[in-house]
Amino acid sequence: MTDKIIRIFKIISAIQSHPGIKAADLALKCEVNIRTIYRDLEVLSLIAPVTNEGRGMGYKFMGKFFLYPLDFSEQEALAFSLLPSVLTPDKIPQGFNTAYDKVLGTHLKEKSKQNDILENIADIIQMGKPAYRKESQNFLQPIIEAILEQRSIRAIYHSQSRNATTEREIDPYYLIPRDQRFYLIGFCHLKQAIRTFRISRFQQVEITSSAFDKGTFNIKQYLKNTWSIDRGSKNITFKVRFRSEIARYIKEEELFVHPRMRDEEDGSLNFEVTVNNEKEFMKWILQYGPNAEIIEPVSAREQLKQQLEQWMSIYQNSSQPDKLY
Repeated sequence: MTDKIIRIFKIISAIQSHPGIKAADLALKCEVNIRTIYRDLEVLSLIAPVTNEGRGMGYKFMGKFFLYPLDFSEQEALAFSLLPSVLTPDKIPQGFNTAYDKVLGTHLKEKSKQNDILENIADIIQMGKPAYRKESQNFLQPIIEAILEQRSIRAIYHSQSRNATTEREIDPYYLIPRDQRFYLIGFCHLKQAIRTFRISRFQQVEITSSAFDKGTFNIKQYLKNTWSIDRGSKNITFKVRFRSEIARYIKEEELFVHPRMRDEEDGSLNFEVTVNNEKEFMKWILQYGPNAEIIEPVSAREQLKQQLEQWMSIYQNSSQPDKLY
């Protein structure tokens, strides 16, 4: 099905550039037999005003139909830009140079327009910055561009867990918003594995000319049972009771996993979910204080109890906090 769609776009492009082109010539361009071209033209006629004015007359579009803009790939644009250098000057027909400039100018204009759109997107999405930095460069624009064009990036990245800065080549797959931050999920050539990168930890990003293919990578499968962004290795099922005061807000939460929820007669909400990172889920639960009670697992319930006791000891054992200044 994908091959057929691509072939139909090739047919549209060929008819636009050569009105009156014959089916046999279309077959040569698309590298298929003529019967396949006839079937494709029948499909095309349902979505575009293509016509054949008689046997041997070829195909063209009626009226002002035109597929726009020129969507040159980087390879196509490079090949087109080199065209004048491989032509014999005394055999170039009159008007070629001006036509060539117009076509190339249209491509560059569309490319510039695309870059403007990406810049606007990067400006619209306002990101925070680490407290220790006076300024933080926004690398969203080149990363989004690399994702759309499926090109690798060369980056300098600081890993907070190891407190180390490394240069890496990354195939950027997806941008993921989590907890007021943006993360990039992609293939890291240094580690030869899929990795997650926090955008604010990039110190430099450069788009390379290397293309990549995501292959069979499935983002939903990759993040299955992941509560926020850190993937754990062991699934654990939580059962939580939310008091009636907070129940309706829990139902409104935009979650990345699928919990099972059941309303109780007193207005409380029973909430059950399976996650692969206990720490991330516990962090989320803490924000609801006494309005959320962990029922299962018992180990998590005990862990939270010990943490609350530690907090209590801090405030009970010190009537006057240490001065900060």
